[in-house]
Amino acid sequence: QVQLVESGGGLVQAGGSLRLSCAASGVTFSAYTLGWFRQAPGQERRFVAYISWIGGRTYYSDSVKGRFTVSRDNAKNTVYLQMNSLKPEDSAVYFCAADRSTGGVAAHTYAYWGQGTQVTVSS
Repeated sequence: QVQLVESGGGLVQAGGSLRLSCAASGVTFSAYTLGWFRQAPGQERRFVAYISWIGGRTYYSDSVKGRFTVSRDNAKNTVYLQMNSLKPEDSAVYFCAADRSTGGVAAHTYAYWGQGTQVTVSS
C-alpha cells in the first residue's frame, strides 16, 4: 500500500521560509517522480514543482521559480520542498504526489497523493 505523508507546514510571515517534507512508503521510491501541488480555498489544485526519477531533473511553476527548491533523498524515501521568500499568495494546502512517469505538471499525471499540509503566509 502506497502512503505519502507530508509535514512541515505552518504559519510564517511574508519573506520567511519553510521546508516541507513528504515521506513515502510502499513504493520503490527511487523509481518515482515526486511532485508538489498546492490548493488554496476555492481554487483548483495547481502544480508547484517536480523532481524526476530520471537524473533528478527538476521543473518549477513560474510562480515559485527562484524561490522554491525541490529535492529528494532516496535513502530516506523522502522528498523536500524548500520554500524561501514566501508571499501571502503562497498560502495553500500543499500536497505531494508520486508517479512512475518521467514528470508532469498535470495533477492527473500522478497516481498517488498525500493528505496535504497547510501553509499560511501572513502579510
